[in-house]
Amino acid sequence: MTKHKNGWPTREKAFAAFATGPLLDFWHRREEREFEGVENVPIRYVRFTSPQHDKVILLVPGRIESYVKYPELAYDLFHCGYDVIIIDHRGQGRSGRLLQDSHRGHVAEFSHYVDDLEALWQREIADSEYRQRYALAHSMGGAILALLLARHAQAFDAAVLASPMFGIYLPMPAWMASRILNWAEKRPAIREGYALGTGKWRARPFGINTLTHSRERYRRNLRFYADDPGLRVGGPTYHWVREGVLAGQNILTKVADIHTPILLLQAADDKIVDNRCQDLFCKAMNAAGHPCEGGKPRVIAGARHEILFERDDMRAEALDAIVEFFERHS
Repeated sequence: MTKHKNGWPTREKAFAAFATGPLLDFWHRREEREFEGVENVPIRYVRFTSPQHDKVILLVPGRIESYVKYPELAYDLFHCGYDVIIIDHRGQGRSGRLLQDSHRGHVAEFSHYVDDLEALWQREIADSEYRQRYALAHSMGGAILALLLARHAQAFDAAVLASPMFGIYLPMPAWMASRILNWAEKRPAIREGYALGTGKWRARPFGINTLTHSRERYRRNLRFYADDPGLRVGGPTYHWVREGVLAGQNILTKVADIHTPILLLQAADDKIVDNRCQDLFCKAMNAAGHPCEGGKPRVIAGARHEILFERDDMRAEALDAIVEFFERHS
């Protein structure tokens, strides 16, 4: 494992060779599976397993993402000795879409995401023979996982939340956004339309992206969507934004039920989620008597929202922290 970790800080120097060689070979080993989620929506997921492994990590992606984007992270965790399972949330990736316009990011109820993740946990992990069970979630996935941890205190031995969406970075004051969202909610023709300032998926040049400093990883992720139009998801609906805001507020009311050891990774330069809400979560966890690792977010200096797809130095710092944290809770 140490030898594998030694390559993390310098991978971008020969990223194309890595992606078309070892990583592509690893991707071909995947098992793609499906089950019926809430309201009969097909939920797709992927597994990477080895008979030599006795521990597992459930990966929970963010909004618009698919497991197709996560081979590199799965590769790194797998070679640290973990089986890896990755879900595609309803309405995105290769799971079932909810609206006729498949580009609209939508969910009827945020709790449906949690129900789907719970079903996958029951299906693959709850009654398995794994000795250690962990979870790693990004952005929207962090909110989903936190709500699952509140339902099942003993589901995982430890969990990592990377840039969790406990609050959304809004382009206006919260009171104004709340009025707009509540107004749209009462008008069906609007509530399922694209939220203000958003629309169908389109490729953004690297120079104006707010997700990562890694040119190599950003371009690779764009190619996934360019090569497979079925993966594309654009802006969220008004209803999705409202559900997302309410989910963040709901999480803060449930911290007393979250007993799983948690490491919260915070991107210092995040412009997608509101870091102040992550700080509030950690303070609430402290007050509840089961603080996050270190009592506060572990800040990755200079990082943008996608810590797990950042430049090598930032990504390696985060991965080292994740693996060391899981090892301490084995």
